[in-house]
Amino acid sequence: MIHLVLGGARSGKSRFAEQRVAEYAAIGYTCVYVATATALDHEMTQRIAKHQQDRVSSAHSWILHEQAFDLAQTLMAIDKPQQVILVDCLTLLLTNHLLDPDPTRWPEQKTLLLQCLSRLHSDVVLVSNEVGSGIVPMGELNRQFVDEAGWLNQAIASVADQVTLVVAGLPLSLKQ
Repeated sequence: MIHLVLGGARSGKSRFAEQRVAEYAAIGYTCVYVATATALDHEMTQRIAKHQQDRVSSAHSWILHEQAFDLAQTLMAIDKPQQVILVDCLTLLLTNHLLDPDPTRWPEQKTLLLQCLSRLHSDVVLVSNEVGSGIVPMGELNRQFVDEAGWLNQAIASVADQVTLVVAGLPLSLKQ
């Protein structure tokens, strides 16, 4: 089962995804959290700390993996049956790659991710930002981010079993 959860900033997408994972925990699945954020500034350091605290205080225990670049390799390495993996989030992973001085890594990693998803024994819930609903941003890097995020979301949605858009904390099923 591959479930893509999309939404804007502060839409409730991560909370919704964590609630989905809790449903798996209730039936005995191991819950794995793959965090892709990197602390490049003080504000992001605080965000990461809040997410870590939220996981500690949740009703079930998480196995945590932090992976800023090689997501597909991590998913394959930790894969096993009776497990659900939450990846939060794909757009932070994309940002890490767009800031990487090696521009060849992102296309390679994106291809590996798309190839590995259907081979996993684990169920996977992937969180990503929907960023294409606004205006076209100023700046080459910003436009590249919007383009790449849109293409990534489309590619993941095409292989996903479920796609949910979360707006104002309310989930809307796009693909069931």
